[in-house]
Amino acid sequence: MPDYILSFLIAVAVALAITPLVMLLAKKTGAIDAPDPRKVHKKPIPRIGGIGIYIAFMVSFLTLVDFNQLPMETADGIIGLLVGGTIVVLVGIIDDYTNLPAKVKLLGQIAAACAVVAFDVRIDFVTDPFGDYLYLEYFAIPVTIFWLVGLTNTVNLIDGLDGLAAGVATLASVTIMLVALQDELALVAVFTSALAGAATGFLFFNFNPARIFMGDTGSMFLGFMLAGISIIGAVKSAATIALIVPVLALGVPILDTSFAIIRRYRGGVPIFKPDKGHLHHRLLDLGFSQRQAVLLMYVISAILGLSALVLNTVSGGMAVAIVVCVMAVVLFGAKKLGIFRLN
Repeated sequence: MPDYILSFLIAVAVALAITPLVMLLAKKTGAIDAPDPRKVHKKPIPRIGGIGIYIAFMVSFLTLVDFNQLPMETADGIIGLLVGGTIVVLVGIIDDYTNLPAKVKLLGQIAAACAVVAFDVRIDFVTDPFGDYLYLEYFAIPVTIFWLVGLTNTVNLIDGLDGLAAGVATLASVTIMLVALQDELALVAVFTSALAGAATGFLFFNFNPARIFMGDTGSMFLGFMLAGISIIGAVKSAATIALIVPVLALGVPILDTSFAIIRRYRGGVPIFKPDKGHLHHRLLDLGFSQRQAVLLMYVISAILGLSALVLNTVSGGMAVAIVVCVMAVVLFGAKKLGIFRLN
């Protein structure tokens, strides 16, 4: 059995076994998400489910990967990402219990990103569809930190409906895993399959009606790890258009966050102020049930993921055409849904 399949199965099994224990822990320690006018759920729900995702991923990945067999540079990069991911989880746990101010949480995310950079994980260059390289030089570190923190928050912000963040993260993980297999990057495939398995196992308890939420602990961890492994693996391959593949794989949360920033800026309200203008809110306003809205967003994520897979096999004008077409469709749909309106 290939390691990436075994990695997925181990992570699923551990998540299924550990999540009920996390639910008990949340209830005993008061980690409960209470309803409010902005939220969709109507009763208190345990919200530190990300601990189960973290444990399932770590057990699966560390069981299958022998760091002594990896090149030193690769091993250091993976260790750095695991350290950064652990810092993000700790910040998320504190936030799930105490509701940290946004600035404090951001500082924690930046600290996690700096930990990764300290292990020499950086976006040193990007490539365009025609194969030309743009070396970032002095901008490599700030761009890397922005990338890690940015994707961490995009997944965090989309966690608004039962099963939404877990399902989208699973689809993104599978997309990057398939790209890694195309490019013969076995370690990246094992890493992302472990993430997909952990999120899938958790989804059993998180799909509507949810019995537990992943909280910031889970959403930030998933976003951070997907951002980090993209730097280490798939986007470093010469066959991959750097950063575009993971951007498409995580297209739903990235676009939803981008639209939220534009919407709030145009409305003259603080960018970090929550609102009910996200894509899932618009779908609910149109009469979709929670399950229907989530499943539709799964479909959109899957289509974007397929676009990323195709993009990884073409170059030049065809790649540009794919990106332009995808963006045109997305912008048209966003406008029709009223995603740029505050109310």
